[in-house]
Amino acid sequence: MRLFIGIPLASAVVHELAALSARLQSPNDGLRWSREEGWHITLQFLGQTSDEQYACVTAALRGIRHTPFEIYLDPPGFFDRSGVFFAGVRVSAELIALQQLVTAATKRCGFVPEDRPYHPHITLARDKGGHQGARKLKSRVPAGVQFSHFSAREFLLYQSFPGPGGSRYEVRERFEL
Repeated sequence: MRLFIGIPLASAVVHELAALSARLQSPNDGLRWSREEGWHITLQFLGQTSDEQYACVTAALRGIRHTPFEIYLDPPGFFDRSGVFFAGVRVSAELIALQQLVTAATKRCGFVPEDRPYHPHITLARDKGGHQGARKLKSRVPAGVQFSHFSAREFLLYQSFPGPGGSRYEVRERFEL
């Protein structure tokens, strides 16, 4: 099974992101827009996971102790090299601490943390091919977009099911903060 760990979004934030996405989408824009039911803040991507690793990960994640904390979103942005349009997530000491607790817990189960800096975000769209769609979209994103903040009260273990129209996600486990 293909797994990752993430923080679910509050419904108010999902509605705001959905309204922005709906305003920006256009036919044949060259982008594959993410489905709102799949929006989350990734803490760690695990990838292919055996049944033994799954048991280890769930036990390790149950041991994490962290208090709920506020999450603030930053304005939308682009990863130019990969053609991704996203809503930024403000890095906080609490978010970094949770992400580090998660990667330390999964390391005991054979997962290696990424060596690049953690850049939390919510993927809204990606180029279907080339980077023309994202380049054209840049000029249409309104300035000064702001989103609500919300309290992170749990993190989830998701299973990913890749498909031609994008991945579908199912929640496998919930871990309260």
